[in-house]
Amino acid sequence: MTALPSAAYVGRFAPTPSGYLHFGSLIAALASYLDARSVGGRWLLRMEDLDPPREVPGAQAAILQTLEDYGFEWDGALVRQSERLALYGEVVERLLERGLAYACTCSRKRLEGFSGIYPGFCREAGRPPHDAAIRLRVPEREYAFVDRVQGVFAQQLAREIGDFVIRRRDGLYAYQLAVVLDDAWQGVTDVVRGADLLDSTPRQLYLQELLGLPRPRYLHVPLIVQPDGHKLGKAYRSPPLPAEQAGPLLLRALRALGQRPPAGLEHARPRQLLDWAIAHWDAGGIPRCRTLAEAALD
Repeated sequence: MTALPSAAYVGRFAPTPSGYLHFGSLIAALASYLDARSVGGRWLLRMEDLDPPREVPGAQAAILQTLEDYGFEWDGALVRQSERLALYGEVVERLLERGLAYACTCSRKRLEGFSGIYPGFCREAGRPPHDAAIRLRVPEREYAFVDRVQGVFAQQLAREIGDFVIRRRDGLYAYQLAVVLDDAWQGVTDVVRGADLLDSTPRQLYLQELLGLPRPRYLHVPLIVQPDGHKLGKAYRSPPLPAEQAGPLLLRALRALGQRPPAGLEHARPRQLLDWAIAHWDAGGIPRCRTLAEAALD
């Protein structure tokens, strides 16, 4: 595994344009931004637009506008995953050639009752890759890492996940593959994101190992959940972030992340709030839990 230099911090925020940014998105964006800027690091912006059928028209432009309204400034040009499909395809072909991946024609109906763990029906079938999903073979071993907030997280891939999809049957590439390739390509050293992706990390560690890519450090912030237990998110039509509430919502997000902005910042502009937060960022203050109830936030 390639070691990463501790001095050259590169972070990123990678929203999906299947909807607008909401308060949960703000928590993730703010944590990743402050963690990078507090050590003089770079903060990149990547649009994870891998799934055109789910993309909301105008969402990409709205996401960029919201980030600007809330005072965020990113380094370099915006990267769109839709512009990198050829690379993903090359990697899938290499994995197939090495026998590390295989074609799968299993329907959702056939996989019902297996609790999301692939039972391996197509593993040794030798099916052609056309009109089929492509799955990555996983080993009978545990993958573990130490998250900066959540602590040790371990997963036995074969038993808990099974061989997982890296290219869907409709030809769209899977998040797990694209995120690993793009983080490495962009030189990302630190991944700061929501705790809903904690479970995905061991799969990404395995891909990094297979492809000889460096392993970044990980920090998963708590998810903000609604009274019914669902996370704030696009699937539940969480409200978009209003530009006129940028200051109050940034303060609320800082408190949710365990930071302590002084009362004198109650009427500060977004950029002033971010400047204070960069100077006083303490990742150790982030609550060490996977979820926070929205109703309990200040």
